[in-house]
Amino acid sequence: WLMAAPVMAQTKYPDRPITIVVPSAPGGSTDFTARLIAEPLSRALGQPVVIENKAGAAGNIGNQAVARAKPDGYTLLLAYSGYQVGNPHLFKKSGWDPIKDFTPIAMLTRAPQVLATKTDIPAKNLKELIAYAKAHPDKLNYASSGNGSIQHIAGELFKQMTGTSIQHIPYKGAGPAVQDLLGGQVDLFFTTPASVVSHIKAEKLKGMVVTSNARLSSLPQIPTSKEADLSEFTIDSWFALYAPAGTPPEIVNQINSEIAKILAMPEIKKKAEDAGTLIDHMNPSQLGEYTRKELDYWGRVIRAAKITAE
Repeated sequence: WLMAAPVMAQTKYPDRPITIVVPSAPGGSTDFTARLIAEPLSRALGQPVVIENKAGAAGNIGNQAVARAKPDGYTLLLAYSGYQVGNPHLFKKSGWDPIKDFTPIAMLTRAPQVLATKTDIPAKNLKELIAYAKAHPDKLNYASSGNGSIQHIAGELFKQMTGTSIQHIPYKGAGPAVQDLLGGQVDLFFTTPASVVSHIKAEKLKGMVVTSNARLSSLPQIPTSKEADLSEFTIDSWFALYAPAGTPPEIVNQINSEIAKILAMPEIKKKAEDAGTLIDHMNPSQLGEYTRKELDYWGRVIRAAKITAE
């Protein structure tokens, strides 16, 4: 009888590597956030934390993969709000449901958008850029991380508020969009600061405006929407960790509790702020409630702006 006892004992979580799926290409803010927590989380849990970039279909490929994964805590989603609460309103069939298919673990960071332009654009500030766009309808174009991403929504709202006509060019994430902006293939990009801070500092891109109420410590020279006379234009992106629906609460709570400690570390806070993002921890129930609220809010914005993801 005693011989059988060890077989009965449950193996302690985690006993093998954990994968964090990033539903976009490397180099954007979602990828940055995953890398911000992966190393310290690996140390805390005593297992490797592997980042897997599954880009494509405006985030639906990565989200779908996690929604269908085994709910055992070994496959997690680093969600970007544009996909998590935008896609359900943009796609008739995304292949996943933000509420039914996921268990919230923790909110991690949030970031405003910054409007970055290529350096040779004939405008020194937002006022000049709007005037140039009005004088040359459809001459300028703007990049996004894909149809229906928050960058796409930001671009369409910007056009509505400024009465300009600017072409939209969707990409498979912020990384590839930034590369083409640096190469001069696209003119403008609304994106979270992490994707462009270093390039703006190196003067390889121009920063025109940040869509927040306060200037960013990482880009103090760039005016806020309010300062640039576009006070209604405030847009936040957020990044959070989810598990497949049905993941045991003790695993969810264990990961959340380690994440809370990681996000409180001064060096993690500094790394986030240097990239223009702010730490904003929420526990599973707070994140669950917030997801529902945001789903409702972005549904109204998307319908009002008549945005679809063809």
